[in-house]
Amino acid sequence: MPSNHSSEKSRYDVVTIGETMLRFTPTGFTRLEQAASVELHVGGSESNTAVGLARLGKKVAWLSRLTDNHLGQQIANAIASHGVDTSHVVWTKQDRIGLYFLENGTPPRASQVIYDRKDSAYSRFPTEELSVDLFQVEVAKWLHITGISLWLSPTSRALIARAVELAKQAQWKISFDVNHRTLLCSPSEAREYCQSYVEMADLVFLPRRDAVQLWSLDANATDEVVMNQMLTMRSGKPTVMTLGSRGAMAADRHQTIMKTVVPVEPVGRLGGGDAFSAGFLNAWLEESDLERSLRWAIASARMKYSIPGDLPIFLQSEVEKLVDGDGAETLVR
Repeated sequence: MPSNHSSEKSRYDVVTIGETMLRFTPTGFTRLEQAASVELHVGGSESNTAVGLARLGKKVAWLSRLTDNHLGQQIANAIASHGVDTSHVVWTKQDRIGLYFLENGTPPRASQVIYDRKDSAYSRFPTEELSVDLFQVEVAKWLHITGISLWLSPTSRALIARAVELAKQAQWKISFDVNHRTLLCSPSEAREYCQSYVEMADLVFLPRRDAVQLWSLDANATDEVVMNQMLTMRSGKPTVMTLGSRGAMAADRHQTIMKTVVPVEPVGRLGGGDAFSAGFLNAWLEESDLERSLRWAIASARMKYSIPGDLPIFLQSEVEKLVDGDGAETLVR
């Protein structure tokens, strides 16, 4: 369990930092080249997790850099509408908002993502514009970051390094979601950029496929073997690994918990991993054990799959009902 080193007077439970984009999706299953209309959504891994945490009752702030125009304002307003504090966002008249396009597919045609985010305002977020006053002992308890910021640009990598440095000086805990994106960087580059964060973070989230691809592990190895290799790398610190439709597992130097899940047909698959992180962190912040935190993570992800868009617009009461009634099997080793 985590130690609650910050006082109850902390302004935030969690601070997140990252890029959020506008997402355009053709209606139905039409292709981008034939689309006459599109749906507009707001999405970014860190802000998705922030919204999930806020909707589960936690105090959360989201840091980013946005272009001060209608598109940037739409992003900030959408995130703030769910109870996330966006007052620390840095605004600029320069650069642009990142965009991405999702073409929903159905077998045998896979869904496709196209990024249009080069030279975005966030990717040019200089370290000197990071709010040092925010990173103080009594202000927050955790900083949540993801590997996506490491893949975007050298400027973004420097920003995250500085944010982590300040957070550690303020005695905050660090959670890191590997979140590899093959469209942004190769597995070898991703490993180089995130290795130190995986080793250092107090809590790490990653899918099994990232563990295997980034660290060249045996793809045929059992889940327990893959997890043990990650634990060795992390000196036994809490590590959470998703297993796709087979469930998820969480482990530390003392025990390994694996949970199977009842499969669901996702309406909104994007953001499911971010909702998973939000659910786990929500319980972990309340000093729940690995098993209970994993229940919250899986329940949050399953609820998100029923919601279109990127944001986990669920109710705390809805997720709580799933926590103990999801039909999942728990294996403790």
